[in-house]
Amino acid sequence: MFEVYRKEIEWGGRTFSFETGKIARQADGAVIARYGDTAVLCTVVINKTQRSDVDFFPLSVHYQEKTYAAGKIPGGFFKRESRPNEKEILTSRLIDRPIRPLFVNGFKNEVQVICTVLAHDLENDPDIVAIIGTSAALCLSGAPFLGPIGAARVGYNDGQYILNPTINTAKESELDLVVAGTQEGVLMVESMAYELSEEVMLNAVNFGHKSFQPVISAIIELAEACAKDPMDIPEITLDIKAIRRKLEASGKTVMETAYEEPNKIKRQNKIAAAKKKAIESIDDLLEQEIANSLLKDLEADIVRSRILNTGKRIDERNTTTVRPIAAEIGLFPPLHGSALFTRGETQAMVVTTLGTGQDEQIVDSLEGEYREHFLLHYNFSPFSVNEAGRIGAPGRREIGHGKLAWRSLKPLLPNKERFPYTLRVVSEITEANGSSSMATVCGTSLSLMDAGVPLERPVAGIAMGLIKEGNEFAVLSDILGDEDQLGDMDFKVAGTDQGITALQMDIKITSITIEIIKIALEQAKKGRLYILNEMNKVLSVAREHIAQTAPKMISIKIPVNKIRDVIGSRGKVIREICDTTGAKIDVEDDGSVKIVAVDKEALESAHNWIYSLISEPEIGKIYDGKVVKTLDFGAFVNFFGSKDGLVHISQLTRGKRPETVSEVVKEGDKVKVKVIGFDDRGKVKLSMKVIDQDTGNDLGAIIK
Repeated sequence: MFEVYRKEIEWGGRTFSFETGKIARQADGAVIARYGDTAVLCTVVINKTQRSDVDFFPLSVHYQEKTYAAGKIPGGFFKRESRPNEKEILTSRLIDRPIRPLFVNGFKNEVQVICTVLAHDLENDPDIVAIIGTSAALCLSGAPFLGPIGAARVGYNDGQYILNPTINTAKESELDLVVAGTQEGVLMVESMAYELSEEVMLNAVNFGHKSFQPVISAIIELAEACAKDPMDIPEITLDIKAIRRKLEASGKTVMETAYEEPNKIKRQNKIAAAKKKAIESIDDLLEQEIANSLLKDLEADIVRSRILNTGKRIDERNTTTVRPIAAEIGLFPPLHGSALFTRGETQAMVVTTLGTGQDEQIVDSLEGEYREHFLLHYNFSPFSVNEAGRIGAPGRREIGHGKLAWRSLKPLLPNKERFPYTLRVVSEITEANGSSSMATVCGTSLSLMDAGVPLERPVAGIAMGLIKEGNEFAVLSDILGDEDQLGDMDFKVAGTDQGITALQMDIKITSITIEIIKIALEQAKKGRLYILNEMNKVLSVAREHIAQTAPKMISIKIPVNKIRDVIGSRGKVIREICDTTGAKIDVEDDGSVKIVAVDKEALESAHNWIYSLISEPEIGKIYDGKVVKTLDFGAFVNFFGSKDGLVHISQLTRGKRPETVSEVVKEGDKVKVKVIGFDDRGKVKLSMKVIDQDTGNDLGAIIK
């Protein structure tokens, strides 16, 4: 009934296998990829008709995790998977980026890739498995795909590279790098690093590229055994060269002039007018359908040839110059931290908010539930590019850009023991013309330091581009939006003056060599150091104190056997402390206690109350107290949290003993008392007369 094909290799100390022919047989391509006991079903479906209403390749990639894969039932009220979580969105992008450039130019049939995690062994991350499984499914489907591609995760520890580290091993690694590419070169890189050098990062990319070559060979062998025949691509009957000549005759000169305009909005308006004029020169409706695509090619030729021939870019910069930078901090006093970072026509307004442990993000993943105390959210509003666009939930691009900035800053953050706040950073892109994610990195670094977050060092980011024609190429620093769209590479590098913290590379051609990546890294380092120098003119280290509007927080450690005393029966004691002082208190199972309050007085009050619950009064120590009850023989004073002690009538005042207690104190009075001992029942004995009630000085040495 089933004609099953299977290919298996040993890779990175584990078995990687491909299987096709049994499951999802009606898809154009379907492969179950397994690594260890992690399994992902990767399917490809290709629409049989070409879309004529779009000028882009309609590829969609959907990576989805089923909780049954880890033996779990979805949490929450609805017990089924719903909208994609952040990991699913990021992995979908991770699969899309290396396969998109390898489809034949002009192919516009809709292609849908769905990767479903069927089993997770909690050791091998399904993302690498999904990328490789998708590559195999595409090669079997008959799609005009110039693959296969391979992918690998690279770790780094103690000077050694690790191929596909397990999930637990990756947590201890100085590097988390994913690289994908073909036999000839690299297509995509995504990474987070702990201030590693350019050389270490370059060698990591090279190590990964070499390591996945056996995977590519295995896919080729599988495809030779069972791939479908290549699908027919409709032949273009129109005379493309003739149409292009018409467009060039009517629009090229105007476009060349438009690209001499450095201002983005003015340039866009001139280009739009040039395109309209060029389209109007064509009468045939069928020819007009492909004219827009040809005009994009014409734009690319103008921009690319100018850079390669003259070394000059759209805004007259050379290939290495960074656009002018302006930075400000403390934009709005009520905010905990804020910064405005502007680079050319790209601008990010970044705001930091400090919160408590109760504000942490609870993440429910296949690997288990965990809490995240650093949140970075990137928002891209349509006004930033002079558009009236749709406003809605953040898309894949926003999620991806936010995560890249998150990876860039994460290695420099203080640990929770040193700075116990939950951090939420929001980047609002207010202008955009290239590299808004790197502007977010720079703005976030300044905003965090403005909020008093003790970063180890400032972090900056820069986006690099590439123009490549044959063997001739130019690497561009700090690319514009047009250079990104019309160029061959988007290469983003973030880090400190000590090393790289994040790397992301996407290629729009079939691949690039390690030599080009090396040049890009070296050029990016110079740009990054220049940007850091400009940022340091505004703020180079974190403020010593957090904002007055930020919550005040202290962390203490109490004995585990005292946790019950602090919490009380059914939480009665801790609720009373919170209600009375206005503070918020988190108590962990290991005895860690976080106390948060809006003002210092409430913070100290809650701290002293907790301290009184876990400690005993010290003889000879002076305390502030409050009279809670008066009797004939003395006054009871609350002085140590919930603890009371007795001031005998003879210990109320110096000199003559008063006739009644009410002559000296009444209920509600605030007094200063000194512990002078304990009675036979262990009750605390206090004295007021040995304390100067105005100054708090100890008079015990002169009063016998």
